[in-house]
Amino acid sequence: MYSIDPSTLNEQENYKLLIGSILPRPIAFITSLSENGVLNGAPFSFFNIVSSNPPLISVAIQRTNGSMKDTARNILKQREFVVHITDTSNVKKINETAKALLPTESEVQMANLTPVKSKKVGVPGIQEAKIRMECTLETVLQLGGEGQNPGCELIIGKIVQYHIQKDVYSQGRIHHEKLGPVSRLAGSSYAEIGSVFSIKRPT
Repeated sequence: MYSIDPSTLNEQENYKLLIGSILPRPIAFITSLSENGVLNGAPFSFFNIVSSNPPLISVAIQRTNGSMKDTARNILKQREFVVHITDTSNVKKINETAKALLPTESEVQMANLTPVKSKKVGVPGIQEAKIRMECTLETVLQLGGEGQNPGCELIIGKIVQYHIQKDVYSQGRIHHEKLGPVSRLAGSSYAEIGSVFSIKRPT
């Protein structure tokens, strides 16, 4: 067995070990609005649940060469965003939004995704997602990096409205086989839900 001290590795080497070990990772497609009203959209796989009371989610947005990404900047200024679950029907278009564009350009428009008005926040979502969650900013932590230059923004969002396609939802439950969520692996690899098994929790 290899035993590796992460402090001896650079950022890229640690990144490769993390994304190759912690998987599969759900993919949040996040829409946000710039100060000039440009609808930004980007996928993030450093994403998960924080709490169910109240319903909170987290997404860590890595900086690029010390610069904050458009999504993080928009969320910090507007304090609103929309999280969408990436699934087999939309993953190809969502992958297109990972392309680096100028802040004045919309990834949503570039990928031919369809904006849809939100109910409680000012940020539109996209119609192509079977599940979307309107969020307000609960808190943000700036973590990592060196000195006064953080390595990432850890965004905690409070869900204020769910939108769920009718055929994936019944009696308070989401049917994963109808949702068809897609997860991120390492490199350019993705995964669908395969074999499912149950183990009873001890009482």
